[in-house]
Amino acid sequence: MQAIILAAGMGRRLGELTRNQTKCMIEVGGVRLIDRMLMQLRSLPLTRVIIVVGYQAEGLRQHIGDRYADLNIEYVENELYDRTNNIYSLALARELLVEDDTLLIESDLILDDRLFPLLLDNPWPNLALVAKYRSWMDGTMVRLDEDLCITSFVPKSSFHYEERDQYYKTVNVYKFSRDFLRTKYVPFLEVYMRTVGENEYYEQVLRVLTFLDRTELKALPIGDEHWYEIDDIQDLDIAETMFAEGRELWRSYSRRFGGFWRFPDLLDFNYLVNPYFPSERLKTELMASFDVLLTQYPSGMQVNSLLAGKCFGIAPDLVVPGNGAAELIKVVMEHTPGRLGVVYPTFEEYPNRKEAEDLVIYTPDNADFAYTADDLMAFFADKQLSMLLLINPDNPSGNYIPRSEVLSLLAWCEQRGIKLLVDESFVDFARCYPEGTLLSDDLLRAHPSLIVMKSISKSYGVPGLRLGILATADSKMIAACRREVSIWNINSFAEYYMQIYGKYVADYQRACRLFQEERDRFEGELRKISFLRVIPSEANYFLCEVNNRFSSSELAILLIKRVNILIKDCGYKKAFGCKNYVRIAVRNTADNDRLLQALHELDQA
Repeated sequence: MQAIILAAGMGRRLGELTRNQTKCMIEVGGVRLIDRMLMQLRSLPLTRVIIVVGYQAEGLRQHIGDRYADLNIEYVENELYDRTNNIYSLALARELLVEDDTLLIESDLILDDRLFPLLLDNPWPNLALVAKYRSWMDGTMVRLDEDLCITSFVPKSSFHYEERDQYYKTVNVYKFSRDFLRTKYVPFLEVYMRTVGENEYYEQVLRVLTFLDRTELKALPIGDEHWYEIDDIQDLDIAETMFAEGRELWRSYSRRFGGFWRFPDLLDFNYLVNPYFPSERLKTELMASFDVLLTQYPSGMQVNSLLAGKCFGIAPDLVVPGNGAAELIKVVMEHTPGRLGVVYPTFEEYPNRKEAEDLVIYTPDNADFAYTADDLMAFFADKQLSMLLLINPDNPSGNYIPRSEVLSLLAWCEQRGIKLLVDESFVDFARCYPEGTLLSDDLLRAHPSLIVMKSISKSYGVPGLRLGILATADSKMIAACRREVSIWNINSFAEYYMQIYGKYVADYQRACRLFQEERDRFEGELRKISFLRVIPSEANYFLCEVNNRFSSSELAILLIKRVNILIKDCGYKKAFGCKNYVRIAVRNTADNDRLLQALHELDQA
């Protein structure tokens, strides 16, 4: 068995990164692609490795040097690299190609260490590594029959999105027998180049052979194994995340702050949404209007305030819709001078908008970070505040103060001239739903020092729409928010969602009931994990202390590395006193059971 690596291309889409080097010299996690690949090939029973070079060939040769002498590396040079494609590069090596069974590999790949052995251990002589189609994939697709034989190659021009469930993407790693190469592939390669030209792709020959039914080329689906093809800087960024090691692995995911749809196999227990809403009916209505919403401008603040008010049963003059609650948090913090009372640990978007000297911090003195309205009033009684922040239920502890006690806290704040900002983004998850909200015209108008913030991403399960609201009878704050946000701060999809939501209130109520049932079940199962101490929660997550077996960091890394599950490591936050805590979101039953299985396996190891 030999290996041929195609490394002649220029990698123009990577810009400055390939100005003075070929693509396979790019680093991922501090290791060049070519070094990672050659180190992986070292573990295989290969007689030699042939590298087809072209662009910046001398630099690649010098880098490799004699460090991989055991691989018996030979070079073939494509001097026409700037006006030919990979079919020509492969054709230059065709005399070597027919001398042995061959692994054919493209050099811009980063692969899990298990993939090459997976390919070689399979007894089928002619085999292509393939991955189930995902939205990020580009290039050649294939269709398979029930025996995993490749029935057709699908070029870009023949790709039909509505048939995507039938497609697999070629990973661009193949195993070919010497007989197949000598009697079929190379003869067709030569004819194809004479007929069609040199600026083509070697997969086109496989496509012709498959069409003529002249070969039994099979596919080997790689399942959940990691791989990525690096064509541009976004590919490089994603590969850096997927193949990070140690604590940097968790950090590289968490600092993305979302965008996890680029990692379709990732199961996200970090971000906090409702697993049972929006309903399929609502999503279908949104999709039915996709073309119109995509091509039309949204309305301005006046209309969107009407819609937000309609959604939450409050007057439009009391509400400001935002591009997520984060947009409104920024405005409120910037327009509230003076000291902010905060309960730690907390959702840090609020305190991060203030100077450290303007924060008055209360940390509950108990293992569950639990507190009451009386605790807050006692602690802040002798403190000078402009505003008191209450996240209710709290993030990340899940602590909840009942509405009646919040109203007592509000009265206490009013007596002292303190504004009370209540973030109730998670209140619909509380057992009191739907009675816990403060979104009421009468209440807001009677207490103009009250500001209510609500992220629509959380309990309504639509973080991609970027919606949140601020509600208050403080006309100056309303005016400041409307003045500070952009004229079209809400996109057409978010506006339409607010327009049609009223038709799906019953679905939402049902979703909240289903969620509470699943949270109770999930909590009971989490408590069976010996290394977790589960803190009671009224939100859609559990704060858990990690003890005995792992640190919080070690647990987070193990889950992402072994089973592609992301949880929130809270251990690094100051409020936890260097103790080990993680936050685990509540998802649907199937997802929760997948996490539980992973935790049980760690518990029993």
